[in-house]
Amino acid sequence: MRGWLREAAGGLPRQFWFLWTGTLINRLGSFVVLFLSIYLTSERHFTQSQAGFVIGLYGVGGAIGTMTGGVLTDRWGRRPTMLTSQFGTAALMLTLGFADTYPQILLVTGLLGFFSEGVRPAFSAMMVDVVPERDRVRAFSLNYWAINLGFALAAIAAGFAAQFDYLLLFVVDAATTLVTATITLFFLRETRPARRPAATGAAPAGGLLTALRDRVFLVFLVINLLSVLVILQHASTLPIAMLADGLSAATYGWVIAVNGILIVSGQLFVPRLIEGHRPHQVLAVASVIVGVGFGLVAFAHTAWVYALTVVIWTLGEMLQSPSNAATVAALSPAALRGRYQGLNSLSWSLGTALAPVLGGLVLQGLGSVVLWVGCFGLCVLAGVGHLLAGPARERQTAFRRTTDVPAPAAPAPPAPDLAPASAPNS
Repeated sequence: MRGWLREAAGGLPRQFWFLWTGTLINRLGSFVVLFLSIYLTSERHFTQSQAGFVIGLYGVGGAIGTMTGGVLTDRWGRRPTMLTSQFGTAALMLTLGFADTYPQILLVTGLLGFFSEGVRPAFSAMMVDVVPERDRVRAFSLNYWAINLGFALAAIAAGFAAQFDYLLLFVVDAATTLVTATITLFFLRETRPARRPAATGAAPAGGLLTALRDRVFLVFLVINLLSVLVILQHASTLPIAMLADGLSAATYGWVIAVNGILIVSGQLFVPRLIEGHRPHQVLAVASVIVGVGFGLVAFAHTAWVYALTVVIWTLGEMLQSPSNAATVAALSPAALRGRYQGLNSLSWSLGTALAPVLGGLVLQGLGSVVLWVGCFGLCVLAGVGHLLAGPARERQTAFRRTTDVPAPAAPAPPAPDLAPASAPNS
């Protein structure tokens, strides 16, 4: 066990562990977004359509926040972007808890989405900065594990907290965000690489347009979006299908809980499993496994069969997540990591918006079988896309290795000398 732990978590930089700790603490208190729709309809007595509009506005704010955060991450720095986002999120979380009128809630929720999602590009860019390429799959697996562990525990704790007072959800969520911001403030140093003159051969810091002209990266985002559209059906059309088969909402709850249990119990074994395999091949296999899992939903009518499908597509998700994050990191030039991470987050936001709409239209218009077989087809298409695009990604990754020579971090206001080389976030 000690040997396995050393392989899974040993040798990673100290700053990574502060990032990891911040992620876990923040996720342990991620109450509000989980229960926002219930809070708006049961506590504030808004209609379902009004609640849906509020949540949609959170998504719009988040999409704008990820792009803004990506630009600020490269121009302003990782640490100041994270601090601004985290302290802003904590303040807005408390403000939302005390907001009474519908216009107030709309405004605050949109701003909350902007600030809470704006931290993601800076966090991911900092992790790429501090973790060597050979260790990134392990690092992203560990971070993904922390996210899911925190999420699972938060869901349970939030259910109990909501029985006493919904305001407690907002207070605890704000408090954990403040703890994460404190870790960033006292234990993180700036990691943004110093800008190099163009003559050195480094990738030019041409702004967002440079990222948008990167065909290899854009093709990757489009291929990944196909898988995202399928994976996110678990939160939209999957519960509808289960209810149509006469299963209860509680049954859906424990069936989907299998996803979190598998990730928490098995994610740390993934790096060893995929070690030595080319990332685009891992992504291709993962996409097909996800497709098989969702495709089999067409034949599921009992709880245990639905649970089996969740087991299958979760295995694919476990393979996909760290490989996906490592691929984004490898394709990104050091000077534009924030923008690349912002575009990657934006693609997930787009998938979050499109998945329930497209899935609902297909389910209503063409039926359940067409929907789930179509999910399988999309994932197979994504798998083929990863295989075809793999050589181009490898060439670009090799080019990044030769041009993005390590550079000292850009001058920035240093963190207090309490613990010089480490960091958190969420």
